Amino acid sequence: MGSSYRAAGAFRKRGVISRLSDLIWPPRSLLSDAIVDRPGVIEAGLWSELKFLADPQCACCGFPLPDGGNPRDICGACAGRKPAYDTARAALAYEDHTRRLILDLKRGGRRDGLPVFAKWMSAAAAEQLAKADFVAPAPMHWTRLAARSFNQAAWLAQAVARAGGKPWKPGALTRVKRRKSQAGLSASERRRNVGGAIKAFGSYKGKTVLVVDDVFTTGATLEACARALRKAGAAEVHAVTLARVVRPMDISI
Repeated sequence: MGSSYRAAGAFRKRGVISRLSDLIWPPRSLLSDAIVDRPGVIEAGLWSELKFLADPQCACCGFPLPDGGNPRDICGACAGRKPAYDTARAALAYEDHTRRLILDLKRGGRRDGLPVFAKWMSAAAAEQLAKADFVAPAPMHWTRLAARSFNQAAWLAQAVARAGGKPWKPGALTRVKRRKSQAGLSASERRRNVGGAIKAFGSYKGKTVLVVDDVFTTGATLEACARALRKAGAAEVHAVTLARVVRPMDISI
């Protein structure tokens, strides 16, 4: 992946308008204030500190497993309580650098990293994306959408769909009830908080759906999405996020 960030060749291919824009608003690294050659670049030193998730991981939820694990192994949590989704995958572990990427996207509305994020997420869920009939974002209640003016999950879903050559349905899921923020809640509290808040709009009988969100914390939101899609007839529901929490201390996002 490191070679994809060598910007010289790609920079020459960018349009004249984009290059002129860069003269006025120089692109900056996704993880620092450093000026870079093109949008979406991360300098090598910080790039090497990102923790990408890979096998061995839980065959169901994607939680990292100890080295030497079997690709079909599942974690203790999924063994004790099978999630409503078929599989969930994430590109990155949610750590300090990833937190900055997420918050710049989620609270700052920074979009220049979307093509890069989509590549990472598409690689993390390559098998699931390949068989998906369409990609759908985790929904945001209309009042929060009106206040924020964007849904970062929808941005990510559109980028992932484009990267995988798949249709995306931004209105496939809707939040019919506004609930309090999930930040700081335990796993069981998150499940209760989001219960009954998400509905599927339309019929998806026999379809395979890939749901996209920014962060997998406890999986409560993705499970609510999966249950709604299954009620609408979906045969398989998979999920992919830009990052996932791998330490209990991180559930405050």
